[in-house]
Formats: sequence, structure tokens, C-alpha cells
Amino acid sequence: MAACGGAMRALRALGVAALLLLPPAGAHGPPGAAERRCFCQVTGHLDDCTCDVETIDAFNNYQLFPRLNELLESDYFRYYKVNLKKPCPFWNDNSHCGIRDCAVKPCPSNEVPDGIRSGSYKYSEEANNLAEECEEAKRLGAVDGSLSKETQQAVLQWTRHDDSSDSFCEADDIYSPDAEYVDLLLNPERYTGYKGPDAWKIWNSIYEENCFKPQNVKRPLASGRGDDGGHAFYKWLKGVCVEKRAFYKLISGLHASINIHLSARYLLQDTWSEKKWGPNVTEFQQRFDEVLTRGEGPRRLKNLYFLYLIELRALSKVLPFFERPDFQLYTGNKNHDAEMKTQLLEILHLAKSFPLHFDENSFFAGNKREAAKLKEEFRLHFKNISKIMDCVGCFKCRLWGKLQTQGLGTVLKILFSENLIEKIPERGPSYGFQLTRQEIVALFNAFGRVSTSVRELENFRNILRNMR
Repeated sequence: MAACGGAMRALRALGVAALLLLPPAGAHGPPGAAERRCFCQVTGHLDDCTCDVETIDAFNNYQLFPRLNELLESDYFRYYKVNLKKPCPFWNDNSHCGIRDCAVKPCPSNEVPDGIRSGSYKYSEEANNLAEECEEAKRLGAVDGSLSKETQQAVLQWTRHDDSSDSFCEADDIYSPDAEYVDLLLNPERYTGYKGPDAWKIWNSIYEENCFKPQNVKRPLASGRGDDGGHAFYKWLKGVCVEKRAFYKLISGLHASINIHLSARYLLQDTWSEKKWGPNVTEFQQRFDEVLTRGEGPRRLKNLYFLYLIELRALSKVLPFFERPDFQLYTGNKNHDAEMKTQLLEILHLAKSFPLHFDENSFFAGNKREAAKLKEEFRLHFKNISKIMDCVGCFKCRLWGKLQTQGLGTVLKILFSENLIEKIPERGPSYGFQLTRQEIVALFNAFGRVSTSVRELENFRNILRNMR
């Protein structure tokens, strides 16, 4: 009976996998029709930008993506410390996902490189060693009088920075007993089965309460509401300032990117002998097909490209911070760390060479007082979104949600700190502008996710091109 049950489960899994490759109802047509319905509007220039989709595709898929992917497999970038046990600050909800694919496997401490595990997140070998010594001294109740005044001042600046009001994210306390290192390569972002009312509640809270939208303006396809095809919503969006419009497009682009990951790495087969992950065309079409989404799908994909441009721009802007001789991707392996820094700088110089960068100078221009007020609203709204990630019931979804919001928050911090970055000295501490190791890991992994999404779109184009 057990063998028979296993065989039946295998047959059902194979049947489901086969069905997932079929187009949804109403999606039939001549060859290439399925591709056109998802991508025919995702071409040419993007709104509020001088760049076009085709330039991004060529640059990302054939130049940047392969190098970035290799970098993110290195020790410095694969280990991320996160607290997945923080309670939701907005509503009482203890309904955590019980699906096994929602689980996150933390790293045993002996698997994390010493240079990362030491508890120091600063940027030279000397600073790492000093920070470790300070932690030990603190634990023993001793006073360490061996630090120079310059070093004491630098440590003080780092501490002040970590509590800085310039942060766009609610950062985890990495010294909390509940914070654990996670190997991102062993916990990939993919479909987990987390969906329904709980997942809808997260995104509804983000869009309805944090995207500057008036309550009387209905979102397209919003659940349980009258839908005018998005006419009133897009009329409102077109009329708001460029900053608020960009904010919505960034969140929509992030949402689209996550949906692409879930569609590209879907559980197609789950049997006692193996799991098979791969592209789920039906899932992709349900989220991005122009007809099935009543025109929303192509807009979502365009917002993904907008997000890509914003994050790429931040990488090009932050180059001086990483170019400093004192900066190291410190893990304790000196030769490997030097190789990774060289590779990192090559990627940043490549990002800077992109010919059609987004011009962020239009942000927060005009009246200084009004601009400062708007910037603060912008920061607080995004910080609120980072807090909402602690309400996600699926732990793997929570992990990647927290990482990607912290990464995007770091992007915004960089773009709004241009004057500070320009003043960074070539040597010595950078008092005006700092990035913690957490922010660096989140920044590059978040961009890696967006870069992967753009790359996956090419795969879906090819699949859909051959479908009827």
C-alpha cells in the first residue's frame, strides 16, 4: 500500500507539472501570441526615464548579470544575519506558514567564516580586529585603553551611523540572540506555497497605507472593489509629483521582481524521490499577461525595469566608497578577499559605464523646505514598509523580503547622500557616509534579485514565443 501510495503521488505530481506548462484559459492563439500579450508593451522608452528596455536587456543579460552572479556566490555576500523571530508590529497574527518550503535553514556558527562571524562589520582588517577586541573587553568588564584617539573617534562615528536618522529601513539588531546567519545560497528565493489572504494582507498594507495614495482612489484589480480599469488610479498617479510616482513604481517593480522569481523557480514536481523546480508559464501569465491582468501585467514589468535603473544608478554613485584602499570585503582570507574586491570594483565600473542612467537630480528639487519635508515622508514610508516584512508568515519569504527592502533602502540612502559620498577621503575613516556589512550584503543581493528577474524575462519570452 505504501508503494502504491507513493506511485500515485508521483503520478499526480507529474500530472500537475504537465498542467502547469499549459496556457491558462483564454490564452490560446497563433504562434507568438502568448509572448506578445505579456511583452508587446514592454519595449521602448520607460516613463520618467531616457532609457529603453532593449538597452537594459542587452547590458544586464550579457554583461552585468554573469559577473554579479559569481560575486554573490562568494563568502562575503552569501551570509546574511537576520532576525526572523521579531513579532509583527502592526497586527496580532501568529499564523506562520507550516509549509516545509517556507522554512529557513540557519548556518551552524562554525560554517560562517571567522572574519564575518567575529561580530564586526567595518571595513579594514585593523578595524575588524579592534572591534573584536572591544567586544571581548566589554564582555569581561575590562577597560581597553590601547585604542588611539583616532580609532576611538572612528568607532564612535560608526556607532552613531548605525543609529542614524538617514536610514530608510528598520534594521535588525544583529547582536540579538534571535539573529542568526543564513546562507542565502542554501535558502534560495522561490515558490513556497505562501499565498491567499495572509500574503494579500501584506501587499495590501504596503500599497494602501504606504504609497501616498488617497483612500478614495481605488487600485487596479484591488480585491472586492469596483474597478474602472485603473483610469482613476493612473490619472491620480500622473498628477502627483515625480517623487511619489517613483515611490509607487519602485514598490510595484519590487513586487513584480518577486513574482518573477516565484514563477521562474516553481515546484513542478514533488515526489518521494526528488523535487523539480523550474519555470511555471501559467503562473507567469496569470501575473503578467495583458489580457488576464486587464492591462496591469505590462505596467508591472515596466516598473521592474524602472527599479533596475534606480538600483543600477546607486551602484554607479557609491563607487568612491568602495574604491578606497582601506576598504576590504573582509572574511579573514586575505588573498580571496582581495580577489573579491577586484571583482566588485569591476562590476561597479561596469555599472558606471551604462550609457543611459536615470537622472535622480529631479528628486526633491525646488523649494528646500518642501523638498526636505517630502524627503522625510519618503524615508518614513519606506521604513514602515521594512517593518511590515516582520509580518510575513512564511519565513523564507520574510528572509528575502527583509533583505530586498533593506537593499532598496540602502539604494535610496546612497542616492540621497551624493554630497557626502563626493567628500569621502581616499584614506582613513569616512565619517560622513558609511555602510554596514549588512547594508552592503543587502544592496548587492537585492540588485542581484532584480538583475535575475530581468534575465528570467528573456527565458519566459523564449518559452512564450513557441506557445499557441
